[in-house]
Amino acid sequence: MKVKAMTIAVAMLCGTCAAESAIQGEIDRVSAAGGGRVTVPAGEHLTDGPIRLRSNIELHLEEGAKIVFPDDPKKYLPAVPSSWEGVECLNYSPLVYAYGCTNVAITGKGTFAPKMEFWRKWFGRGKGHMEATRKLYDWCSFLAPLEERDVTKIPESNVRPHLMQFNRCANVRLEGFRIRESPFWTIHLFLCDGVVARGLDVYAHGHNNDGIDVEMTKNVLIENCRFDQGDDAIVIKSGRNQDAWRLATPSENIEVRNCTVVNGHVLLGVGSEMSGGVRNVYMHDCTLESEAFRLFYVKTNERRGGFVEDIRMENIKAKNVRWGVMSVATDVIYQWKDFPTHEVRVTPIRNLVMKNVTVEEAERLIDIRGDARNLVDGVTLENVRLAKARKENRVENAKNVLLDGEEVR
Repeated sequence: MKVKAMTIAVAMLCGTCAAESAIQGEIDRVSAAGGGRVTVPAGEHLTDGPIRLRSNIELHLEEGAKIVFPDDPKKYLPAVPSSWEGVECLNYSPLVYAYGCTNVAITGKGTFAPKMEFWRKWFGRGKGHMEATRKLYDWCSFLAPLEERDVTKIPESNVRPHLMQFNRCANVRLEGFRIRESPFWTIHLFLCDGVVARGLDVYAHGHNNDGIDVEMTKNVLIENCRFDQGDDAIVIKSGRNQDAWRLATPSENIEVRNCTVVNGHVLLGVGSEMSGGVRNVYMHDCTLESEAFRLFYVKTNERRGGFVEDIRMENIKAKNVRWGVMSVATDVIYQWKDFPTHEVRVTPIRNLVMKNVTVEEAERLIDIRGDARNLVDGVTLENVRLAKARKENRVENAKNVLLDGEEVR
């Protein structure tokens, strides 16, 4: 990443002041001067709202720096262009937000730690939230203009913001920092090109606390990171239904290496929002330290369309996997299940590979539930060893499923 050699120490920050205005002021000033580094020194810094990054800016947190965000939704208004579970919308600002930026970075050994007491009250899916979910689904299905998609205007919508979102950015570098908790998805890369996430330490165990979501984004390297999540750890997505067909931007050319997942619903997930397509993903030399629901999980449904192809997982060591080691499900709809299906597009899924994987215990080694209208085609497992399986393999609506060269039916 190319930025000018320019360091601005934010020395006026203190634990009792509104650090957001100081940090944001420095970001804006350095940006106006052509770009450079804004350094946050050691100490606790309570912001008064979101931090908005700019092009050619590196936000650097020195070791011992801790940025604390308030949990008052009003602090994150006015609403900004964002997304919720694959649907574009206007929502509360992500706590750290970059929109349309080029050459943007967050580095250093400091910590982002939002206050969570209020956000936890929004974890439930009450009547207002389900009304917002229905609105999002209709906006997506009938391609409403973005300016009409403001979920903050729906009473008690409780649509939580991301901790970090990089929206339509290019040349993004995330390196070295820690995250402790998040209102929603933790790190969201949306419609980006060229991302390096290196040496991150992410802990977030609330509702929908994915570790890193790569959505409609290409040319990504995730390495030497540690994730301890209340939901999926490393997730590749590409939007929902008609919204994603409109944007027509697959997630592709993604490498994940030398990462550790302590806990998470999945080590590597694809979907369920993947209507723009996902291809060319390579995860290798990673470890699951404790437990996941599934190790490798492709999930979609008949509304999604898109495609999933050429996904490879190699050199993995895992302890406990609650359900399938290699899993595919084609009927995953969650809380959207009661909404009408406006158009059926079955997802082609092909060329999934696992090689050199060891797992201590799981329900099944292989759990594939394809769609009879478009069979899962080409699943290869080589030297995948499960020490204890509680049930036999399950393969439905799939062909060319090979375990050490032998077809599994």
